[in-house]
Amino acid sequence: MTARQRRFSGMLARSALGIAVIIAAFALPVGAQTPAGIPGVLAPGVMPELVQEGFVFTEGPVGTADGGLYFSDIRVSKTYFLDAGGKISVARENTNGANGLALTRDGELLFAEGDGKRITKRNRDGTIAVLTEGPPGAPLLAPNDLIVDAKGGIYFTDPGPRPVVPGRPIYVYYLPAGAKTPILIDGAVPRPNGLTLTNDGKTLIVDDTLNPTVFAYDVQPDGSVKNKRAFLQLRDIPPGAESGADGMAIDRDDRLYITTVAGVQVFDAKGQYLGTIKAGRQAANAAFAGPGKQTLYLTAREGLYRVKTLAKGPDRLGK
Repeated sequence: MTARQRRFSGMLARSALGIAVIIAAFALPVGAQTPAGIPGVLAPGVMPELVQEGFVFTEGPVGTADGGLYFSDIRVSKTYFLDAGGKISVARENTNGANGLALTRDGELLFAEGDGKRITKRNRDGTIAVLTEGPPGAPLLAPNDLIVDAKGGIYFTDPGPRPVVPGRPIYVYYLPAGAKTPILIDGAVPRPNGLTLTNDGKTLIVDDTLNPTVFAYDVQPDGSVKNKRAFLQLRDIPPGAESGADGMAIDRDDRLYITTVAGVQVFDAKGQYLGTIKAGRQAANAAFAGPGKQTLYLTAREGLYRVKTLAKGPDRLGK
């Protein structure tokens, strides 16, 4: 065999090997290519599915008592409602860039209006009431997310608008029920964003869009907090990148679901990492809704997604 023939024979062998590898890859059983699931949270092979797309930037999901879901489309200033039958309709227009949504214990819808720089409530007659525009002399910058406690008080974050301005004040507030002036909770989180309360209402949890540390605070009887501490560290954040930590959900067992650049990261009640849920787009927020609160909805850029979970959402109205 000549040198030329030997080279040609080697090329054929390598080509045959490459084809065999490709065929073998496609011949793998489906189960070998699906996620392993997250114990107690997600069954093996279960993936988020698209509910609807065609939005601009979805955010602020919150489940209702009848199995429905409200969510925001920030950049077109609209709030939508997905009913239990799967129909989506406009619930409010001209929302002033409403981002996070919450429900009072009476079922009234609350809005963190980023462009409006205020926290508002939709009354039962459809009118909008302003709950707060910030402390005297310190107007809100761009409130982002909020959650209601058992007393009707509201915790909310005010990181200000993008782009990030070094040295610009940022805040986490608490607005007692019936008050107009919020109480400062923390002014030292680099960029506070998503927040939630544990099921017993005794711990407030706040994430940071810039960094991987998620903080916890002990809630006091008057709504103030003590004992700020690093509660958990997000995983798989690319070096030098922002964590992208955004919205947050909690289930009935106090597991946390935090949207990040790496997906929706799930942690147990002690802050131990359990796994990551990924949708077709980067999710900005998450909430349990549907029958038994056993569906996790993800607002992800132009789309709304959902995934059936083994876990159930908290046994309280809203998030």
